[in-house]
Amino acid sequence: MKVTPEIEKLTQICLENDKLDLSLYGKYDVKRGLRDLNGKGVLAGLTQISNVQATKIVDGKEVPCAGKLSYRGYDIKDLTRGFINDRRFGFEEVTYLLLFGKLPNQEELNEFSGILADQRTVPRNFVRDVIMKAPSRDIMNALSRSVLTLYSYDKDPDNIQLDNVLRQCINLISVFPLLSVYAYQAYNHYEKGKSLYIHQPKRELSTAENILRLLRPDKKYTALEAEILDIALILHMEHGGGNNSTFTTHVVSSSGTDTYSAIAAALGSLKGPKHGGANIKVVKMFNDMRKHVHDYSDEDEIRDYLQKLLHKEAFDKRGLIYGMGHAIYSVSDPRAEVFKGYVEQLAREKGRMKDYQLYEAVERLAPQVIAEERKIYKGVSANVDFYSGFVYSMLDLPLELYTPMFAIARIVGWSAHRMEELINVDKIIRPAYKYVGHHAGFVPYEERTPEEGCEEVLRDLEKGAATEAAGETGENTEKEAPEAVKERSEEKE
Repeated sequence: MKVTPEIEKLTQICLENDKLDLSLYGKYDVKRGLRDLNGKGVLAGLTQISNVQATKIVDGKEVPCAGKLSYRGYDIKDLTRGFINDRRFGFEEVTYLLLFGKLPNQEELNEFSGILADQRTVPRNFVRDVIMKAPSRDIMNALSRSVLTLYSYDKDPDNIQLDNVLRQCINLISVFPLLSVYAYQAYNHYEKGKSLYIHQPKRELSTAENILRLLRPDKKYTALEAEILDIALILHMEHGGGNNSTFTTHVVSSSGTDTYSAIAAALGSLKGPKHGGANIKVVKMFNDMRKHVHDYSDEDEIRDYLQKLLHKEAFDKRGLIYGMGHAIYSVSDPRAEVFKGYVEQLAREKGRMKDYQLYEAVERLAPQVIAEERKIYKGVSANVDFYSGFVYSMLDLPLELYTPMFAIARIVGWSAHRMEELINVDKIIRPAYKYVGHHAGFVPYEERTPEEGCEEVLRDLEKGAATEAAGETGENTEKEAPEAVKERSEEKE
């Protein structure tokens, strides 16, 4: 079924009857988006998994500060610095930290990494029967379908005892790279006509190494590529209980549903362009910018393009500079700060320093342009999406896998929060919505007066049904009078 004129008219009725007076949010002190004007979220729960800090108390007043992100009390900058200095991969170690609340020793890490490696396989014929038979142009949808289908392969899917949920979560963490890459390979083959590559993961390799191995036809990658992808995954693993997909995990888990349903719901949230899909917008914006900015050293030319973005005169004409600003951070996003150092290294290795200079210039100029053009309630800085898309492009990751990469990382955080919800809350999440509509007495059917436009919609729908029925029986229908046709065309105009 396509969008017909009848559907468009019904949509207009929805708009007329569902639109709220936005001033009522202020009247009843309802935080739209569960956030105040400064971006601070409504306190909806407690967590020990991670902390997102964007303010500090100075002289008894709350003031913005450099952003800080900690996993189980450990600063993300310290964690990533340790992995890089030791030239080792950190995904598995941070996964252990988020799930179990402590840094593992060597024995614990080796045992846990072995468990992840053992689980890094999908059921027999799953790739053929599930992934290959119904390839999707959107890998996030394919990933959701795979997760829900895995329910059918689980002998105890609805059991929400902690040991069973942990088993399911560890399995999903292990197979997300396979489900994502295989779904892309199927799409690349069946939809784009490219060669099909299905590589098997190697047990002794890290998650980041296996992703690159599975994706590339020759299975080859450099050490720096794998190290930076590892850092990217760690930076995207977790970001507090209030981000949209993690909060979704809490809400759905609180109902007592199964793990597969909870994670599928989180995937649906992450897919949105305001959440996990934001880095794609950044990359597309920069691709458009390169067409219009000819001299990357000319700040006036860059500034002019940024102003056009805000004036809805460039790119998608939404009035946004993608990758700038965050719901919580104002002074700085610590994930972007960590990313930036490694981005430069990779840009040098890939011969992309000119592009890096453009990104750097936009990062510096965009907050100035936004401050000049817009009334803002807090500072604006580059967020993690600003550089992540650039990193993925330098790693030769296809655009279709950008958001799934986010999911491969964030499944760890979702799993930790699901466990936390089941352990502590045991109460369904049920916030309140205030009714602000009108009160009306019941009107008997025969006394109702059709609202303007409704009778026309109903008439058209009835006519369409009659036409369809006539087509099935081979009968002819009476043609509409020319006067009626003319009247309808005038009304439409």
